Amino acid sequence: MKKILMVVTSHKELLNTDSTTGLWIGEFTDPYYEFRDKNYTVVIASPQGGQPPIDPMSKLTEHVTGSNRRFMDDDFAKHALKHTLKLDEVSAADFDAVFYPGGHGPMFDLASSTTSAKLIVEFLSQHKPVAAVCHGPAALLKAAEMEPSILKGKKVTGFSNAEEKLVFRSDTMPYTLEDKLKEMGAEYHMALLPFSSHVETDGLLITGQNPLSAGPTAEALIAMLETK
Repeated sequence: MKKILMVVTSHKELLNTDSTTGLWIGEFTDPYYEFRDKNYTVVIASPQGGQPPIDPMSKLTEHVTGSNRRFMDDDFAKHALKHTLKLDEVSAADFDAVFYPGGHGPMFDLASSTTSAKLIVEFLSQHKPVAAVCHGPAALLKAAEMEPSILKGKKVTGFSNAEEKLVFRSDTMPYTLEDKLKEMGAEYHMALLPFSSHVETDGLLITGQNPLSAGPTAEALIAMLETK
């Protein structure tokens, strides 16, 4: 049985606003059920442990997916998300792959987390896949500071500058993910239309662009694991 580590944010504050962010719930639930339906074991961790903040916007009706509704009736999953492990309590040796969902929170805590960065380096050094979606690829930034080859010359995607402007969050963020990935030497790609599903796979690195890419990113990870 495959065992997947999902790493979610513990950060909710934004810049220049009283609005909050956190985990984009659909970017957790879509992959979570892709893994569960394959009978994979899923373990959830976060920098601070416990209940991660949920981006209020992701709970609005227009953003609710089938997996969101399934989650609301799933006491096991709700308990798991409410009681995430602390990131420093997990080891790459115990898992087959790691998946980073988005929401704007990772742009703050996971992007600067040495613990998360070391974990990513460990997964890749053990020839295990690393997947991330939307703002989840922000976690790759600190890892690439430690090991530049993680991003340099790699085909990746993540929430685009255009999408950031369309959700009116540009002024509340310290940087844009697209620009940072390019600065780190990544070969950034995106869908022709904003908010269209788009996934990039380069070696053991799998990245998805936006919320609609969460399920397909998980599917790409599953496909890689099933052929290993």
